[in-house]
Formats: sequence, structure tokens, C-alpha cells
Amino acid sequence: MGDNFGSPFWLGYWERIKDMATGFDWSYIVELLVFTLAFYVAFKILKENKGGKLIALFFVAVIICGLAFSLSDSVQSQTLVIVIFLLVILVPTMFHTEIKRSLLGSGTKKHSKGEGMTVRDIEFIIDEITHAVQHMSKNDIGALIVLSNGNLPEGIISSGTVINADINAPMIEAVFYPKAPLHDGAMIIEGEKIHAAGCFLPLIQNDNLPQEVGSRHRAALGVTNVAEVTAIVVSEETGVISIVRNGEIKKKYASDADLKNVLSDYFWTDLTGKEAKA
Repeated sequence: MGDNFGSPFWLGYWERIKDMATGFDWSYIVELLVFTLAFYVAFKILKENKGGKLIALFFVAVIICGLAFSLSDSVQSQTLVIVIFLLVILVPTMFHTEIKRSLLGSGTKKHSKGEGMTVRDIEFIIDEITHAVQHMSKNDIGALIVLSNGNLPEGIISSGTVINADINAPMIEAVFYPKAPLHDGAMIIEGEKIHAAGCFLPLIQNDNLPQEVGSRHRAALGVTNVAEVTAIVVSEETGVISIVRNGEIKKKYASDADLKNVLSDYFWTDLTGKEAKA
């Protein structure tokens, strides 16, 4: 124990602490602020991108980089430590979708029902949903689609009709056709299936919402408030496409690219996150 404590590593670290105690140096404050900022940015991105599996790695990297940072007397070395720290954490997090696709290649991806989806299957489904939503938008056909990872209250599913149909543009548009019996309710998509349609969702009770926010948007805000799901809304009055999550309209006037991004996030992150918890 005594020999380990007397090692050059610990002696150097101890000398650093003594230097800090005997003389005040503004550089220490700057170092602390910079490292705190780096910590905050990395942790925020991890949280927003559901990088739960990287949290342990994140804290290990913080400890290692913190020791290396404090032992370095060179500003250039300290800056390099911060850059390396950010790259190690942020690159896998920000490009997790691309990494997954590359690793999976033409293999299969399991979702909550244990059935397989290939990369080609997922890309086809994303294109079909995007095409259907855009077509309904151009024709002012109202729609509400909920991307579920199996965590919706059972009462929501039972309020509609379970159909377990394959996802394709004609099927989606047929459900929301104005004279169709299920068009007023929400469509629940889970994995590669349209799980249910005609479902009734809890409406958000908020008097501060603008008057133009209709029942579909209130339902989307309500369901994303009680469950960690994403809702896509097409306004019947204006044809405007909105993306709703966490009880907020995250994107209004959503474009084709916005739709593909949120659907990609659902198929490559939300479903994978649920599978990891099982």
C-alpha cells in the first residue's frame, strides 16, 4: 500500500494538490469550468440520444480524463484531453444509427414481438409511411399515427380495433380515408405492423394552447405526455404535418426529411432501446 502510494503517479498527483492548496491560480478555475462544460455537453447528448448503455463508459472516461487533465502542466495537453474525451463519448452517440446499420448489414433486427426485420424491410416501411403521410397532407386528410414501443396503456389499444396489418402506404391511407369507420381515431404502429387503428387517446388539458390546435394535436400531446412515444399528426384543416414528443410539438411543418429522421430514430433507437430493457 505504502509503495503504491509512493509511486510516481500518486506523488505527481499529490504535488499537484499541494500546489493548488498553497497558491491560487486562475488557470485552475478555467480548467474546472472547461471540463465541467465538456461533461455537461456530453451527458446532455447521451441523454437526448438514449445512450444509457454508454453512461458507465462516460463516467469512467470522466475519471480517467480528469486525472490526466489535473496531472498535465501543458495547456495543449489539457486541451487534447478534452478533445479526446468528447470524441470517445460523442462519436458513438451521435452516429449510433449509422454504426448499427453498418454492423447489421443485411442481417436481422429483433423487435418486441421477436420477429425479424432486415435493413431493407425497415427502409421500405419508412418510405411507405412517409409517402402516405405526405399524400394525406397534400389532400388535407387528417391523420394521427403513434409510433409505439409497446408501452402504451392497454386501455388505448382496447379502445380501437386490433388489426395487425402489414405497413404500406395504401393501407395507411385507407384507414384514414374520411368515410372509413376508423379514420377519426389514432393508428398505433408497433415494429413492422399496424397494431391497431381507431384508438382514442387522452386529450391534453391545457387552456394555454392556441385555438388552432385541434383534437388530433391535443390527443397527440396527451398520449406523448403519458407514454414515451412519438406521434405524427396531419391536420385536416391545413394539411400541416407535425411531430409530437414528450408532450410538445417538436416540429411543425415537418418535411419529408423530418419524417424520415423521426421514423429512422424510431426503428433504430426506440425499438432497440425497448429490446435492451427486456
